Amino acid sequence: MNYGYARVSTDGQSLESQIEHLRTAGCQVIFSETASGAKTERRELRKCIGKLKPGDVLVVARLDRLARSTRDLLNVLAEVADKGAAFRSISDAWADTTTPHGRLMLTILGGLAEFERELIRTRTGEGRTRAKARGIKVKKGLF
Repeated sequence: MNYGYARVSTDGQSLESQIEHLRTAGCQVIFSETASGAKTERRELRKCIGKLKPGDVLVVARLDRLARSTRDLLNVLAEVADKGAAFRSISDAWADTTTPHGRLMLTILGGLAEFERELIRTRTGEGRTRAKARGIKVKKGLF
């Protein structure tokens, strides 16, 4: 089954366009809400993911309607995959885990996010080392 998810972040935006695209894409059930993308706890998205079963597909009109950050996106996609379901963005053809190409692109995105986290960890460690060398007491969380 195809489940659609639509989200707008302000009252001035309309869900109708997204819902129309999701219906055209074959979504039988559509979850929609008005919630800031910065908030990772979105009730309707939680309900939608809770309904997913193996073989289902979570569809969004645009990738930015699902997540605001790469980390949030990867977390949501991991939840979808854990359910045995797939993911597809209508306007972002590369973001489609129902195809080998889409899975590759999202794997690369995940690899880049992990690489970024490792760079941050390395820079943080180097900053601590430099601070200690200058006699600065380093508290956990300072760097």
